[in-house]
Amino acid sequence: MVGPGPALPGIFNSVAPVLHRDGYFAVGGLVFLEDFGIPVPGETVLIAGAIYAGAGRLNVVAVAVIAFVAAILGDNVGYAIGRLAGHEAIVKWGKYVLLTEERMAKAEDFFARRGGRIVVVARFVEGLRQANGIVAGITEMHWIKFVAFNALGAAIWVGLWTTVGYTSGSHIESIYTWFSRFALYLLAALVVVVVVLIIRFRIRRKARLSLAASDHSETTEGAKTP
Repeated sequence: MVGPGPALPGIFNSVAPVLHRDGYFAVGGLVFLEDFGIPVPGETVLIAGAIYAGAGRLNVVAVAVIAFVAAILGDNVGYAIGRLAGHEAIVKWGKYVLLTEERMAKAEDFFARRGGRIVVVARFVEGLRQANGIVAGITEMHWIKFVAFNALGAAIWVGLWTTVGYTSGSHIESIYTWFSRFALYLLAALVVVVVVLIIRFRIRRKARLSLAASDHSETTEGAKTP
């Protein structure tokens, strides 16, 4: 049990009881569970733990290390779920939501080529953070590549929030609100980028098909000419 910590502002106060009762176990457990899709306040308790560390109730290095390890382990559980069950489920049930095998193959190719950057960025976006490992597993991203980029993303994420929580104290709520709004803009930008890439892919594919059809027509006409 951790001694009474500082008054936590806003949403961070909701995790104060569990943080007071379980300390480092709360940080590690909630971050771990959140990182393979279970809706628990992992990021919230990480920041709250850092605030407690700033008040001398926890050790900031221990908070960071525990959160880092828990984040990697949680995402790897998600990866295993996606790899072992996800693809089969999508092939079986995806047709009911217009997710055909052809579309899935395109998604896998896109993730294979740009997946590393997505794994890092997704760590900071609510929703994507929880599904990160599962999506990587479904698209069959190479595990070593996933582990490397996942560790990079986790290190940046944990380092950012433990530093901010440790140093900002009562100002954390306004900082977190601003960052959450920025993350939404980032997510919107990612959606736009993906849509643009899909449109470009379709335009280029249509152009290639048109060129191939034209070449075939010319070849056929040439063969018919005496």
